[in-house]
Amino acid sequence: DIYVQKKKKTKTVVERYWDWELTNETQPIWLRNPKEVSTELYNEFYKNTFNEYLEPLASSHFTTEGEVEFRSILYVPAVSSSGKDDMVNPKTKNIRLYVKRVFISDDFDGELFPRYLSFIKGVVDSNDLPLNVSREILQESRIVRIMRKRLVRKAFDMILGISMSDNREDYEKFWDNYGKYLKLGCIEDRENHKRIAPLLRFFSSQSEDYIIGLDEYVENMKPDQKDIYYIASDSVTSAKNTPFLERLMEKDLEVLFLVDPIDEVAIQNLKSYKEKNFVDISKEDLDLGEKDEEKEKAMKQEFGQTCDWIKKRLGDKVASVQISNRLSTSPCVLVSGKFGWSANMERLMKSQTMGDTSSLEFMRGRRVFEINPEHPIIRNLNAACSGNPDDEDALRAIDLLYDTALVSSGFTPENPAQLGSKIYEMMNMAISGKWSAPAAEYVPQQDHQQPAFSQPQNQEPMEAEIVEPVEAGNHKQ
Repeated sequence: DIYVQKKKKTKTVVERYWDWELTNETQPIWLRNPKEVSTELYNEFYKNTFNEYLEPLASSHFTTEGEVEFRSILYVPAVSSSGKDDMVNPKTKNIRLYVKRVFISDDFDGELFPRYLSFIKGVVDSNDLPLNVSREILQESRIVRIMRKRLVRKAFDMILGISMSDNREDYEKFWDNYGKYLKLGCIEDRENHKRIAPLLRFFSSQSEDYIIGLDEYVENMKPDQKDIYYIASDSVTSAKNTPFLERLMEKDLEVLFLVDPIDEVAIQNLKSYKEKNFVDISKEDLDLGEKDEEKEKAMKQEFGQTCDWIKKRLGDKVASVQISNRLSTSPCVLVSGKFGWSANMERLMKSQTMGDTSSLEFMRGRRVFEINPEHPIIRNLNAACSGNPDDEDALRAIDLLYDTALVSSGFTPENPAQLGSKIYEMMNMAISGKWSAPAAEYVPQQDHQQPAFSQPQNQEPMEAEIVEPVEAGNHKQ
């Protein structure tokens, strides 16, 4: 028997084995110990993450533990990416949110920071949030509220660090870019007033070229000074030339210049700093701490009738006419009511309402006309009031005085053309015949001196002939 041996069929199976090679052992920078990370590494991470080319003004790397745990690196950019005028851009994408080191979104920064700190950039990595986190979850989450509070606190610490830099220009650069944001914080975040106020900067009557902080102002206050004085205007030049400053400058009292449109509202929201109230020097009832009751009584007795006379002439244009304690060189000033708008606020509101203030008229408050009893114009009007209160020239002088005070106090006259006409008329009276030949002098002489008409205008011998006999007469005596 022949046995045929059959060859067994075989199948080749290829088994593959993966051999992993670890090429990157580096942890995310926010998980590392801050002591091990150099400033250069922080700056490099910032530039790469946010596509920036300038180094940040400051950075803060911290870990929060306890009931809520998260890690974060925050930065203050060198320049505002949204521009100085666009403070409220909701789509900044400045905060990158991670959950357990997994990138979730860069569209949640509005939930983690208030909008006045929307310029802060950084990463936040939380272990407590779910991976499927949404905006709705963030809005309702107690964890996020705690995170937000701590992130805001760290942001303020970082800004405070810039303000304490030995180089004053560091904070001036920050303020130039982000000052408006912090002023917005005064309006929107009452809880953090104590953190925001020391960071504010303003020009002042003793610091026209560089900005100062409220701490510096308080340190320079006079021993008997109770309040922080300010004036709101559209520029430093306008503020330093306002008549409201006169007596304060004499007493060497510093006045803050609020020249940014948002300044006045921000300061009014702060109300006080280190138990010192903010006082607008353009409002009525200004107390400069120099009450002299006897002098006030004497002035009211001497000028009380004149105040009533001026009030009668001006009618409803002013609430009252009072003797001023804030003027030294100007004859008068128009001050705002205690709860009314200042001239600066009225100007801003007009621009906001496209010039239609009819619906806002009740917010103006009543203005008070204050007079300076030591000024020659007021003394002349006082004499007119006593001697001839119905004199037409005196009454017209009151009108012009009011219109001029309106302009010098920062208000807008209701009829500028009419004011111009009054000024031209007064100029004509003041300079008439001052430089020209004395032709104008013949008018009052026409009733009793005929030679003035018979003599040609360009000849003057007649005057010499009149004068010589007088001198001769004196000589004979």
